[in-house]
Amino acid sequence: MPKIPRSLAIPKNWKTFNFASCFSAFIYPALGLAMLITMLALGFALTHVELKLWYLPLSLGVIAFTVFVCNAGIGPLHRLMQHRAGEMRWPAQVITMLNLVIAMQGEVKDWVNYHSQHHRFADGPGDPHNPFESKRWAWVGWILFRDKKDMMRPMPLWLKNHPIIVWMDGFYNSISLVVHLFIPAAIYLIVWAAGGSLVLTAIIHASVVIGRAIQFHATTYGINVLGHLKTPAWADHLMALLTGGEAFHDHHHDEPQSALHRPRKGVWNRIVDYNGTMLLFYEKIGWVKNLKIAPQFA
Repeated sequence: MPKIPRSLAIPKNWKTFNFASCFSAFIYPALGLAMLITMLALGFALTHVELKLWYLPLSLGVIAFTVFVCNAGIGPLHRLMQHRAGEMRWPAQVITMLNLVIAMQGEVKDWVNYHSQHHRFADGPGDPHNPFESKRWAWVGWILFRDKKDMMRPMPLWLKNHPIIVWMDGFYNSISLVVHLFIPAAIYLIVWAAGGSLVLTAIIHASVVIGRAIQFHATTYGINVLGHLKTPAWADHLMALLTGGEAFHDHHHDEPQSALHRPRKGVWNRIVDYNGTMLLFYEKIGWVKNLKIAPQFA
């Protein structure tokens, strides 16, 4: 019996609607953008609120750094936890999991299970985010409307050998509250008590939220949609810079069990595939071992 495309099989109603995904994809980014606009408006409207020129490069730098941090979680998750292209020791596991919380990627077990389905049924019925069914579905539809059976799938057996990942995955929601709510609140309180600039603090906070949103949508659209279509080289490299090299998706499907998505040699390759570069660095300091690299990338 032929499979029904996922975009048709999953009903679009309040029973299947996933509010957490809607919050991370749209509501939280909107709040960050609103906060940034509000701080800028206050700076122009109120004489005692001072906006300095160096706030702009600082904001852009924070956005870029946040994109990197989020990718520093997704890269090891995708290449090592999902495709087993290497083994992570505990320091790399802790850092990766915290970066995944910052990136708001949800529980690892769900991420891995969805991605396993994607590789099994790539670009066909059964693929959770097939762009040939619907580009909008492949971008955000599949995370907004969920089949409960998908969320009930257990953690893959090979991940259960990583106690840190299992523990942090079990407390994902609690850790997320600490990272995204309690820590920012504590920072605001400390800045206020020290007589610092709450406006600057809010601009930095908004920049973090916006950077995470840029990386989030670069991943869901740049990989799930553009990564499966014919696109010009400049678009591939732009998306790669926003996703740490994950957007080189045709290479990935050819050689899924590879810690690198671009050749090891070449400065530009190591820049656009900085998730792979980070794994090479982890290997040098002993945080990762047994890296597997496709022959054409070695």
